[in-house]
Amino acid sequence: MSEIQTSFDVVVVGGGMVGTAFAAALSGHGLAVAVVESRRPVCDWPAGEIDLRVSALSRSSQHFLERLEVWGRIQELGVSAYREMHVWDALGGGHIHFDSQTLGEPDLGHIVENRVIQLALWESLANADDVRLLCPAGIVDLEMDAAGTRLILTDGRSITARLLVGADGRDSLVRTLAGIETEGWDYGQRAIVAHVRPAEWHRETAWQRFLPTGPLALLPLADGRCSIVWSADDARAAELMALDDAAFSATLSEASEFRLGALRLDSARAAIPLRLQHTKTYVRPGLALIGDAAHAIHPLAGQGVNLGFMDAAELAAALDVGLACKRDIAGLWTLRHYARARRGENQFMLQAMDVFKHLFGNEEPLVARARGLGLSLTDRLEPLKRLFMVQALGLGRARDCEASAGRATKPSCAIGIRSARPEPPP
Repeated sequence: MSEIQTSFDVVVVGGGMVGTAFAAALSGHGLAVAVVESRRPVCDWPAGEIDLRVSALSRSSQHFLERLEVWGRIQELGVSAYREMHVWDALGGGHIHFDSQTLGEPDLGHIVENRVIQLALWESLANADDVRLLCPAGIVDLEMDAAGTRLILTDGRSITARLLVGADGRDSLVRTLAGIETEGWDYGQRAIVAHVRPAEWHRETAWQRFLPTGPLALLPLADGRCSIVWSADDARAAELMALDDAAFSATLSEASEFRLGALRLDSARAAIPLRLQHTKTYVRPGLALIGDAAHAIHPLAGQGVNLGFMDAAELAAALDVGLACKRDIAGLWTLRHYARARRGENQFMLQAMDVFKHLFGNEEPLVARARGLGLSLTDRLEPLKRLFMVQALGLGRARDCEASAGRATKPSCAIGIRSARPEPPP
């Protein structure tokens, strides 16, 4: 691409995991794409150092990244498979155990550093002739009309786009400047993230205990350490962050019921405020929101980035439909394919995690006893457990992200034609 190019078919604001995955899915489809990102990704780090921010990638996300031809690079940089998962309730006493062998699968997913995923995707885009990386750069304003969007960048440049895609996180400036409202609430909790070294081997198993003040998750890392995500009410989180390393380690070990023996803090700590948030619309003419810009979810099931990757896959597939049917890629005919495919599923997941959060935070003895019985009963019902695992892995997805990676046969234009039924809002 020319260095002076200022007009693009698609401009993606946000060069994190979801934004770069979407841009990679568009590469090779005859579109001029730009990615606007304020910070360059970290390109190297000391051996043995693991970033605090990690994600639990589902099988469907893995397949998406495989078809973008970046999974091999991610594995090279470092992934940690987990093969089993133990979940138990501090008050109700219930327990459930998931094992990938039940499905004949090699694992239940992978724990991967966010910076590893971003770097692999960034490297892929750097080698793509049809994608231009505008970094470091941000946006300060945008002007939308029927012809497209004009973006004013922080360095004074302006660029235009037929389609603007906001992938700039839960505090999305694109969403704000476009005047799109959100609904939701703060949870009054913070997720404390850190790495710990357990006295006993984690057995390539994810461990999660539901405490009255929030869930504690221990996620296995390849070097024997665990990444923790400890969601706690604000007051409790403040207490935990104020403890010195030794006291925090002792408190954490007790909270985990010493399932892996004593846990020793082996990194800095960070506390991230938690929120449920959902935009009132995913699309407008010339605009689409994906990832955290469209929805923010409680981390208790580790679904945030997986939902974002599925957004990226479906939006790329929707643009394929538009291109195949000679429709405007920035028009609502095209964009509503994406909105219909993702809004309902995301809404269901947000609501489900909200229900779990409140259910397991309820200290009423009858409620605690009932949920404990429910967990234990589910543990004994193998068909139900299999269903949960299939859904969590994303194994039931019919398209498995093929279209977004540019490898599937383009869908028929007929799928965009609905019957006389009224369509849901996008």
